[in-house]
Amino acid sequence: MRPISRRTLVLGGLAAAGATALPAHSSIITATAAVPYPFQLGVASGEPDASSVVLWTRLAPSPLNADGQGGMANTNVTVDWQVSTNDRFTTLVTQGQVTATYGAAHSVHVVANGLNPDSDYYYRFRAQGHLSSVGRTRTAPANGTNGRDLVMAFTSCAHYEEGYYTAYRRMAEDNPGLILFLGDYIYEYPATAGRTRLHLGATEIVSLADYRRRYAQYKSDPDLQAAHAVAPWIVVPDDHEVENNYANMVRADSTPSLTTAQWTARRTAAYQAYYENMPLRPAQANNGNSIPLYRRLGWGNLATFHMLDTRQYRNDQACGDGWKICSDADLASRSLPGNAQETWLLDGLAQHSGTWDIIGQQVFFARRFNSTGASMDSWDGYRASRARIQQGWVDRATRNPVVLTGDVHRAWASNLVADYNNPASAVIGSELVTSSVTSSGDGDGATAIPDVGTNPWLKFYNNRRGYVRTTISPTQLRADFRAVAKVSEHDAAASTVKSFVIEEGRPGLQAV
Repeated sequence: MRPISRRTLVLGGLAAAGATALPAHSSIITATAAVPYPFQLGVASGEPDASSVVLWTRLAPSPLNADGQGGMANTNVTVDWQVSTNDRFTTLVTQGQVTATYGAAHSVHVVANGLNPDSDYYYRFRAQGHLSSVGRTRTAPANGTNGRDLVMAFTSCAHYEEGYYTAYRRMAEDNPGLILFLGDYIYEYPATAGRTRLHLGATEIVSLADYRRRYAQYKSDPDLQAAHAVAPWIVVPDDHEVENNYANMVRADSTPSLTTAQWTARRTAAYQAYYENMPLRPAQANNGNSIPLYRRLGWGNLATFHMLDTRQYRNDQACGDGWKICSDADLASRSLPGNAQETWLLDGLAQHSGTWDIIGQQVFFARRFNSTGASMDSWDGYRASRARIQQGWVDRATRNPVVLTGDVHRAWASNLVADYNNPASAVIGSELVTSSVTSSGDGDGATAIPDVGTNPWLKFYNNRRGYVRTTISPTQLRADFRAVAKVSEHDAAASTVKSFVIEEGRPGLQAV
């Protein structure tokens, strides 16, 4: 993708300071702004395929209002949108209008169709006499083609109170063609004194207004807006988008105290707010207290992204959750993604539609045991489920499976082996674990791999915040682990602390 200028990325080119007329060639009628600037939460795109992409924004002139409506009146608003091949919009590819409604917090999800494969585009919105900032997006290659090599970055876990979003800014500066976010986009916790910066609200969020306001606080951050504006995103949630460590309909604890009906209402509110604030297709809209988020996205012949939901369908954590020795974790009846999603994943891995089968999911996949046991919230708490999936990709001759993981706030890299009880077992895949954007604070920079003596497939560890930048070609996948020096100070430098290559047809990590 052509590097995006700071003016385009941060100020939006024509921009965001107030009412600005569209170019004379545009068929959208210009007007003088009579209301405050509504695009305080920026713009985003996502879910690219070879001919379309989702464009997102949300109208919110006062994003942090307690009612969650962002300062908007209870009325529908017409929003114009444009897509161009350049950030000056001298040539329009497509354009249209959409209605932003009060019931959906004036969020906008446009599916821009008729685009060319493997192409860069720029987009913007207009509403109430104002222009939004400009975003850049990209379509996937056509079926049967590899397209350009893909720079794809991924990260997770962006606790607002635990630091600044410098990792988002550094990720944007890498000019990726695609960004994956693997969960914990927001945190549900109340404000906690002494943190780097504070959540709004003295109690844990539970209502739709609460969740909308929390997303607005997070999305008001300019570094997050920069990352959304630079490339399309593919997103999946983990637990904190609803409540810590929930499993299907089971809560981890009784704090805050909720009746069954109140818990169902909380899930419904959380999933509605998630859809409203993410660049998702209408097919991913929530249906009450459930939301259909596991899905497959193709990137031509180069890659297939299998995006999992490891919260909504799982069996409850074994033995009361936590880190422990637990024989129930071996029960064949237990599944982390749920039986239907397991079958769906294995069916997709049998299709061999891309050189790389990339599984985007939330919790630690490789075995990590020590003398006290293992995490029951990870795949170690669902060992038969993990074994079925790994054996499934072996049986289906899936050539290049790569698991991408978030959740644990540290960077890890692992080989995946056929039998974790045999240190000499064959390597059958790879796992790349991103650190967090901010969660767990600065970190101590430790690089000694914990528990490697009992888990020799673990190949890398780093306790700094950051992201992983991958470069995917037909012959290899390169992963650069990027770490931010500090998140307690804004705009700290980032560096590459380790790089690995996975060669096509050769499972496992090769250090660079």
